Amino acid sequence: MENSPPSVSDPSDRLQRALDVIDAANADDPFTLVVGGVERPKELAHAELMTEWVRRLDPEASEAQILAARAHHLRRWTLPRSDYPEGRSGYLRWRATLKKQHAVEVGEILRDAGYDEATVERVQRIVRKEGLGRDPAVQVHEDALCLVFLQTQLDDLAAQIGDEDKMLAILRKTAGKMSPAALSAAEALPLTPAGVAQLGRALAPTT
Repeated sequence: MENSPPSVSDPSDRLQRALDVIDAANADDPFTLVVGGVERPKELAHAELMTEWVRRLDPEASEAQILAARAHHLRRWTLPRSDYPEGRSGYLRWRATLKKQHAVEVGEILRDAGYDEATVERVQRIVRKEGLGRDPAVQVHEDALCLVFLQTQLDDLAAQIGDEDKMLAILRKTAGKMSPAALSAAEALPLTPAGVAQLGRALAPTT
């Protein structure tokens, strides 16, 4: 029938349909973040920035990469860090559970949007960061994560930690995860003077 709406399996608007559902879910985040002078739901803003960085770092990024970027912290606030014990082991358990939850939830959205199982599994692997160090798409994903962290959380985290040496160690660990292209992009970020100084110290060659 002419002028009938596209079917769920129609790929012509499948990507946008999936992104819209992901964005609607992240828009429920009770926490907020100011980006460009505008207060936004935190995970919605993070997801948009992640997508922008993936596209910038890899202009040929696949649909799977774009979907993974948008869903990388899907509804993250529903599993708070406070539900897990203090310390590194508790933190690692929290992060591992988050990755699994994000992968499961984005899988449901993608199947509803009409994606085949191979694409669903590819998105889930990127979200879980499987193959980091071997898979170029996962490295781009990690690069984007690090850049969004620097772009949105650097000053707040430094104030929260209140320890210059500890903050320097965190930034050096972050830099160690990033590709040369991402490090170059990091140096061009419009950070505060304090952020520029901290990042400069972290990226300076050690003697």
